[in-house]
Amino acid sequence: MPTYDYQCAKCRKKFSLNLSISEKGNKRVKCPKCNSVKVEQQFTSFFARTSTKS
Repeated sequence: MPTYDYQCAKCRKKFSLNLSISEKGNKRVKCPKCNSVKVEQQFTSFFARTSTKS
């Protein structure tokens, strides 16, 4: 499941959520500190782990 990073526009708290792609499209994200729905998704880098071939 992907991890999405957000920042609250009201209290400026940064937080992360693990959401499936379908949940991200349907779910209203709320700030865990002030319960505001005015949150902005933050864009971050990611990494992928692949298996090594011998």
